[in-house]
Amino acid sequence: MLSRAVSLDRLGDARAGHLATVDERGKPHIVPIVFALSGDRLVTAVDHKPKATRRLKRLDNIRANPAVSVLVDHYDDDWSGLWWVRVDGTATVFERGEEWEEAIAALVAKYPQYVEQPPDGPAIVIQILRVSGWSASD
Repeated sequence: MLSRAVSLDRLGDARAGHLATVDERGKPHIVPIVFALSGDRLVTAVDHKPKATRRLKRLDNIRANPAVSVLVDHYDDDWSGLWWVRVDGTATVFERGEEWEEAIAALVAKYPQYVEQPPDGPAIVIQILRVSGWSASD
């Protein structure tokens, strides 16, 4: 098992992960995300990349059940380099306001792609409740 500090370091350096939500019937839904750490929170947002609709299942799921997980993993053909980190938390969707602005600022600071065109959709702010991780070499 990775320590909390090492897990958060790896999480903070990671470029992408997977957000898991659950709908009102308990059916899981997992989507790839980009994200940033902002204090004791993990943030992501709906951006300009093409989507079938702006009414996203992940947003509806969070509004119905705010319990979420984010998984980040690293694969290497040298299996001694394998690792994963999972964050469990409580998510809130923000359409605008101070929390939204802070989330967008954290994403722009991490991803140069967002400097020219920051996300303009809802932000998901996850209060981190639990961090776990594993590494083949640690």
